[in-house]
Amino acid sequence: MSAVILTDNLTRRFGDFVAVDHLNFSIEPGEVMGWLGPNGCGKTTTIRMLLGLLLPSGGRAEVLGYDPVRQAEALRSRVGYMSQRFVLYTDLTVRENLVFYAGMYGIQEENQVWDVLEQTGLADAAETRTSDLPVGWRQRLSLAVAIVHRPSLLFLDEPTSGVDPVARRAFWDLIYARAAGGVTVMVTTHYMDEAEYCQRVGIMRAGRLLAVDTPAGLKQNLAGQVWEVFTASLIPALETLQAVPGVLRTGLNSDALRVVAQPHVTREQLAAALADAGLAMERLERAAPTLEDVFLAFA
Repeated sequence: MSAVILTDNLTRRFGDFVAVDHLNFSIEPGEVMGWLGPNGCGKTTTIRMLLGLLLPSGGRAEVLGYDPVRQAEALRSRVGYMSQRFVLYTDLTVRENLVFYAGMYGIQEENQVWDVLEQTGLADAAETRTSDLPVGWRQRLSLAVAIVHRPSLLFLDEPTSGVDPVARRAFWDLIYARAAGGVTVMVTTHYMDEAEYCQRVGIMRAGRLLAVDTPAGLKQNLAGQVWEVFTASLIPALETLQAVPGVLRTGLNSDALRVVAQPHVTREQLAAALADAGLAMERLERAAPTLEDVFLAFA
C-alpha cells in the first residue's frame, strides 16, 4: 500500500525566514509517527501545509493521495486535526460541541456522536458544560471532535500539552486504540516519554528534519556513549567534565550527572579529571542512551 503522507522538498518561507526547509519523509498506513523539536522549529507549519491550510513556498506533498494545494477541501473531510489551540465552545456541553462539529461534516446520526463519546470516555460527562471540564478532559473532547467523522488520518499537534502524566497516559491509550483500527497518526510532542510510544520519530530543528527512525534506532545511532556520574559536588563536577576533550554534553539528571562523550573517552579519563579537580566520586558507570540524549544531541 502506498504511503499516507509523502513529501518532496517541502519548504515554507516567511519573507527571509525559512520555517520549513526541504522536508523529505513518508508515513505508512496505520503508523504512529512522532514529531519532536523545540518551539519554532517548523512542526506546526509542516502540519498546516499537509492540511492545505498554508501554501508551500517550494516542493510538494501528497496526503491520502491528494495534493493539499489543489485538493484541500476533499482532503480535509478525510483527516482529523487537533490543534494546539483550544477551539471548542466553552458555553456548550460536551455533547453539544460534538453534535455541532459532526454537523459540519454532514453527520446527523446521533448514534455516531454517542459512539465517539463512549470511545473517548466522555459519555458520563456528555451534559457537562465544557468550561467546567478539567484540562485533560478538554483534550479528550478535542480528540473526539477530530475523530467524529471517522477520518483515516489524524494530525495531533501537542495534544497533551499541560496535561498531567496520568491523563497523558490515558490519552495515548486513546491514540493507540485509533491506530489499532487502522488510523494513521502524526503527532507532535515535547515529551520524550511520549515519543517512546511512537513507531517512528522525526526530529526537527530550525526547519530541517535531522533524523527519522524508530526510538530504538535513534538511540542506537547516537554519536557517542553515555555515562552517569554520582558525586556530592554536582555543579563543580559538571563544569569539570564539560572541559574534558571529547565530552559532547553534560547535564544534571536527578541526583547524578549525565555525560555524553565521544566513543574514545574512557572511564579512567573522566575519573582522572574529577580527581585532578579534587572532587570525590561515588560512582561512574555506563548508561543506556535515552531519546532525550538523542534529542539534545541534535537540538
